[in-house]
Amino acid sequence: MKQITLIIFMFCGIFSAKAQDLETFFTQSNTFFKTYVANGKVDYDNINKDQTSLNEALKNAEGILVTKNDAKNYQAFWINAYNLSVIKGVIDNYPVASPLDKAGFFDKTTHNLGGKKITLNDIEHKLLRGVFNDARFHFVLVCGANGCPPLINQAYLPTTLEAQLEKQTKIALNGSFIKVNDKKKKVEGSEILKWYKEDFTQKGTSEIDFINKYRTNKIPDTYKLSYFTYNWKLNKQ
Repeated sequence: MKQITLIIFMFCGIFSAKAQDLETFFTQSNTFFKTYVANGKVDYDNINKDQTSLNEALKNAEGILVTKNDAKNYQAFWINAYNLSVIKGVIDNYPVASPLDKAGFFDKTTHNLGGKKITLNDIEHKLLRGVFNDARFHFVLVCGANGCPPLINQAYLPTTLEAQLEKQTKIALNGSFIKVNDKKKKVEGSEILKWYKEDFTQKGTSEIDFINKYRTNKIPDTYKLSYFTYNWKLNKQ
C-alpha cells in the first residue's frame, strides 16, 4: 500500500512540475512578445542585442511534453513555439532581409522543442495541420515575413486560444490578405490561400465561402479569385 501511495505521489509530482513548466513557458512567451512586438512587427535589432528572454523561453520549451489529447495546451504550446523559433532562426542569421535568405530555414534547420528535434515545417504540417482540421492555424503561425499574418504582442494561451484564432482569422481576411475590386468583379488573395487550398475548401466549400465566413463585407461568389505575390521581406520594426 505504501509503495502504491509513493508511486501516485511521484506521478502527481511529475505531472505538477510539467504543468508548472508549461505555465512558465506561456508567461515567458507572453512577456517576450509584449516587449518585442508592436503592430505586427518584430524588434529584431534589440532582440539581437539581448537574446536572454528569447533563449530562456525556448530552453524551457525543450523539455515540455504536450499531447494532442490535451488539445488547447498542445495547440497553444506549438503555436508559440513556432513563432518564437522563427524569431530565433532570424536572430541566428541576423541581419537578414528575409527568412528565405537562410537556405533550409523552414525545412532543414531543426529546433529542440517539446522533447523533439524538429523543423518549422514539421510543427506546422505534422503537429498542427496534420492532427487538427483547422485552417485558422494559417493566421496565427507567423513565418517572419510581411506577407504573413500579423504577429500579436501576446502569447496564445489555452484559455483564450479559440477567441484568438477567430480574431486573427477575421483580421487577416478583412485586411491585407484580401484585395477586392468591385468594378472588375474580382478578388485577390494571399498566396497562402493558394498553397493550402485544400484547407480552405473542405466539405465542398469554396475559398470564397471560407473567406466570407469571416469577412464583414461579403464577397459575391461570382467574383473570380486570383492571388497576389507573397511578400517575403522581413517583418521588422
